[in-house]
Amino acid sequence: MMTRRRFTSLSALAIGSTQLRAQTTPDKPVNYAAVGLGTISDIFMQACAASKTSRVTALVTGHPDTKGRKFAAQYGIPESSIYTYETFDRIRDNKQVDAVYIGLPNSMHCDFTVRAARAGKHVLCEKPMAISSAECRQMIAACSAADRRLMIAYRIQYDPTWAAAAAILRAGDLGRVESFYGGWYTQMPVGQWRLTRALGGGGSLMDIGIYPLNAIRFLARTAGLPEPTSFTAQVATTDHDSGRFNEVEQSVNWTMKWPSGVLASCGSSYGQRGPGSLEVHAEKGWLRLDPAFYYDGAHLTGEIRSGASIRKIDVPMTGKPPFQFTLEADHFSDCIRQNHAPASPGEDGLNDLLAMESIYKAAGTPIA
Repeated sequence: MMTRRRFTSLSALAIGSTQLRAQTTPDKPVNYAAVGLGTISDIFMQACAASKTSRVTALVTGHPDTKGRKFAAQYGIPESSIYTYETFDRIRDNKQVDAVYIGLPNSMHCDFTVRAARAGKHVLCEKPMAISSAECRQMIAACSAADRRLMIAYRIQYDPTWAAAAAILRAGDLGRVESFYGGWYTQMPVGQWRLTRALGGGGSLMDIGIYPLNAIRFLARTAGLPEPTSFTAQVATTDHDSGRFNEVEQSVNWTMKWPSGVLASCGSSYGQRGPGSLEVHAEKGWLRLDPAFYYDGAHLTGEIRSGASIRKIDVPMTGKPPFQFTLEADHFSDCIRQNHAPASPGEDGLNDLLAMESIYKAAGTPIA
């Protein structure tokens, strides 16, 4: 909640931020504060430990005496660089922090991105970027006003196998793209914060559905297509007994259509077992990524026909966890050190939220 005291405090930070920004040079590792110490932040910290250009030098947690001290000891972080959510704004004075990695629940992304920018820190924010397009715009505006970089952690965009699929589409080898299919299906246990509207903002679409959504937008963009403009959707819940879906949807199926007539059919669910996969169907062939979205990478197969000849495509998984996280961290660190825009900026996250809002609206369940 924005109180007068809070507004005054943030305004003071904004005025002083230009004098307090951490300085980076092309040969200096970028220092990150991990904000939120859950599973995904743990993976990010492991990724930075395997990196030559990124490292974790501060922690932000609601449990400073337990999780904070544990990870501080593991990564050689002084206890003076352990912050709570209430003391987070003091990070502006820490010269050993250049950027923050936000691995918090979805509804907290906007607040901590804005606060980080006003403290003079660059921001690498987990997906979904926020729980509304309005929040995304606030985040973009705050980072722009502070002259700080903002990147959304779409890790698969930095995976070499996904890059190979994008290169095939960019080269036009498949001819005209006709359609996409993508989905991710899993079981979400009772008691997870992702099943609450206050923290998750929505159900499976906001968490695992964003993977096929963003991946299809990414591949479509490399094929020269603009953003999709038309959406249909159905939201359904079949589990009425466990209490898991009292606040958010269980399953979503949706379609996206581009002005040229290209179609995408997608789905996600918190109550099914199924693969995380993606397909591209085109004039001269097809591509399939299966598995597509897991931490241990993607497997790309396909074929391209040219007359009577058929070119087979088979690109195996290329790394082991947390390699995708290391690649995305190194990309953002390079952006900070070289002062250039990231490949997945805040605008990419904004376009996902605009699409998700259109999907929920088409299903008759708009984001609250």
